[in-house]
Amino acid sequence: MKHEDYIELENKLGAHNYKPLDVVVSRGEGVWVWDVDGNKYLDCLSAYSAVNQGHCHPKIRQAMIEQLDKLTLTSRAFRNDQLAPFYEEICELTNTHKVLPMNSGAEAVESAVKTVRKWGYEVKGIPEDKAEIVVCADNFHGRTITIVGFSTDPTSRTGFGPFTPGFTIIPFGDADALENAITPNTVGFLVEPIQGEAGVIIPPMGYLKRCKEICEKAGIPLILDEIQTGLGRTGKLLAEEHEGIEADLTLVGKALSGGYYPVSAVLSNTEVMDVLKPGEHGSTFGGNPLACAVARMSLKVLVEEGLIENAANMGNYFMDELKKLKNPMIKEVRGRGLMIGLEFLPEAGGARQYCEQLKQGGLLCKETHDNIIRFAPPLIITKDTIDWAMEKIQSVIG
Repeated sequence: MKHEDYIELENKLGAHNYKPLDVVVSRGEGVWVWDVDGNKYLDCLSAYSAVNQGHCHPKIRQAMIEQLDKLTLTSRAFRNDQLAPFYEEICELTNTHKVLPMNSGAEAVESAVKTVRKWGYEVKGIPEDKAEIVVCADNFHGRTITIVGFSTDPTSRTGFGPFTPGFTIIPFGDADALENAITPNTVGFLVEPIQGEAGVIIPPMGYLKRCKEICEKAGIPLILDEIQTGLGRTGKLLAEEHEGIEADLTLVGKALSGGYYPVSAVLSNTEVMDVLKPGEHGSTFGGNPLACAVARMSLKVLVEEGLIENAANMGNYFMDELKKLKNPMIKEVRGRGLMIGLEFLPEAGGARQYCEQLKQGGLLCKETHDNIIRFAPPLIITKDTIDWAMEKIQSVIG
């Protein structure tokens, strides 16, 4: 089959809930992918930061293969020999007290919502069904009914109500708004350190530190959604490290498996996590031995192969090169580590056209919010590869 055949079949039989670029990828290795016609591309999206370690990393693949031959699933009715070592290693790496393993990022967010609500009722003494969680405008935390209910994106919300109550929306990057939004019934503040889907929106320096101070003063948990920003993407293991803070709950996923398997986790302090008792929350696949084996090696690769430091160094270089582009339609280049947004003025006519032209030159990236291109290659990218990419970007955008 040629790529046109795949596209035609997908359009005919699949739900039309995505608008992908018309490339049909069949193989990946490192920062590169190949389509069904044999064309080679540089992946500058990394499956929305799920393949920070690069496509088909051999060490993660080997760990998965070895576990496949031993045991893949027991459910949590029994213990398995990969779960405890996974807990120990991720807790030591992230300075975490307790771990709740799940599968998708949205499941981690839902788990955090349930946990802090229960904490609010049992520890803080909030009246039943009155818990409030503060969230930010332009957030993206997933696609479940509860999560889209506190989204401000009309595309995510429209047509899916009625929604779960109990969420207060404030502007992103405004610590005073957080302080003013907290009430006696507030049980947490859920926020992304950098808003990825909104277009790599970076809050003012000191924002997260102030939010942490406000939450501590009010006696509520700070919940950081690091599903996209975490695990090396911003040049630190967790984006919170840029401001020297520790969240009460941290949500990780995506690169936790290096792209091999859906793995996510809620990392929590003991006080909040200990409100969960047997039977009150769970997941058939969450914490399964295959997921744990893959996650353990994915974390090991990030640390031992210096990918976090490389993200910081190559991110600075990539951003510096992008800022040299002379296109008057460019509004701003911004980012942290290898999480970079290039925003065009509205009169440029949208970012999709540039993504389609870059695809023709062998570089894959994706527009977001009409006027923004995200550049987020795997963290293994080298200076030579960035130079190659810049030649393509210069020819299309420069």
